[in-house]
Amino acid sequence: MYSVPAIAIRQLLVSGGSTMAAAEVARQMSEGARNLSLSGHVGFDSMPDQLVNKSVCQGFCFNILCVGETGLGKSTLMDTLFNTRFEGDPAAHNQPGVHIKSNNYELQESNVRLKLSIVNSVGFGDQINKEESYKSIVEFIDAQFEAYLQEELKIKRTLHNYHDSRIHVCLYFIAPTGHSLKSLDLVTMKKLDSKVNIIPIIAKADSISKNELQKFKIKIMSELVSNGVQIYQFPTDDETVAEINGTMNAHLPFAVVGSTEEIKIGNKMMKARQYPWGTVQVENESHCDFVKLREMLIRVNMEDLREQTHTRHYELYRRCKLEEMGFKDTDPDNKPFSLQETYEAKRNEFLGELQKKEEEMRQMFVMRVKEKESELKEAEKELHDKFDRLKKLHQDEKKKLEDKKKSLDDEINAFKQRKTAAELLQSQAQQSGSQQTLKREKERKNSGFL
Repeated sequence: MYSVPAIAIRQLLVSGGSTMAAAEVARQMSEGARNLSLSGHVGFDSMPDQLVNKSVCQGFCFNILCVGETGLGKSTLMDTLFNTRFEGDPAAHNQPGVHIKSNNYELQESNVRLKLSIVNSVGFGDQINKEESYKSIVEFIDAQFEAYLQEELKIKRTLHNYHDSRIHVCLYFIAPTGHSLKSLDLVTMKKLDSKVNIIPIIAKADSISKNELQKFKIKIMSELVSNGVQIYQFPTDDETVAEINGTMNAHLPFAVVGSTEEIKIGNKMMKARQYPWGTVQVENESHCDFVKLREMLIRVNMEDLREQTHTRHYELYRRCKLEEMGFKDTDPDNKPFSLQETYEAKRNEFLGELQKKEEEMRQMFVMRVKEKESELKEAEKELHDKFDRLKKLHQDEKKKLEDKKKSLDDEINAFKQRKTAAELLQSQAQQSGSQQTLKREKERKNSGFL
């Protein structure tokens, strides 16, 4: 994707479409072929122009990752670099963790369109425990590689209009302490150097003196080398930019100052920062390295950064992922590796594992069924025992109730008999009393007659 066309575009953009660049492209395209002389003009020398026209029509994309502690001026520098104002609110220092915030923009300069993505690591360095601050950044970069790989592995690919979200450059902002790199900076850059092009920059460089700044640069580069951190080196293999890139490699890390405020200096309006003791001009190379950063990042090496991302970092990720899946270029006998054979082997391996898992699941199912049957039998036995106990208890209770009912019936009958006898005696007593009364009345009447 980025091979000969990418080199042609980069060379033509730098050299303005010169014949030297066209000859270089022709040389690279003709390696391994016989050289023949033409007897007349054919017209394929317009290929570089065709590539440029096609690329301009399609537009370009560029993705920048800004990593650094909160308050180092990452957003301000992005506004200054692209001479515009991107939206965004300042982040607070109370973030519970590091999270990635990505913003996409479409810019146009002359007739060239650029899809720009600015990715910011919000909350980086704000936690008490900074041990895993880099993890979310690494995961985000890998996620973009994985998305591109999945698109690449599709049967029907649309890479020509696919929005490439892979990070092309990481601007690592270093606090202007003047002493040495923090452990967080070294650990994070070490984790990122195999995944992204790192350009270290010293933020807010106007806060330390010139002598301290120079010593700080030397100290930073020494620590990066001693800790094995690989930062992006501007390429010197292209003779059109070899001299400027070689010179700028010696100026790393860039000490930058950002500002969107324009101040009138002389007869010109210039971006600057005004202090009680003086004014720092952003685009004055004797004040800071902002112009150097802009030249190297955008005007000279933007295409190389895109190419390095694809040919180095993405290819490393792709190779590791495919090797994890069992794909290799050669077999143990150093013979070409067949994709069909690899597919069949992986398919058979997958089917074998699937059958093995199916057998394990079947055995587990049978075991579970047996366990369940045993549990159900135990539960059924317990229910039968409980039913028998309840049935016996019911019979005992029923017998007790019947005995009690019989006893009560006997008591009722005895009570009725006693009641009848009492009523009989009472009636006899009443009859006897009434007879005696009649007798006395009769005797009283007889005595009255006498």
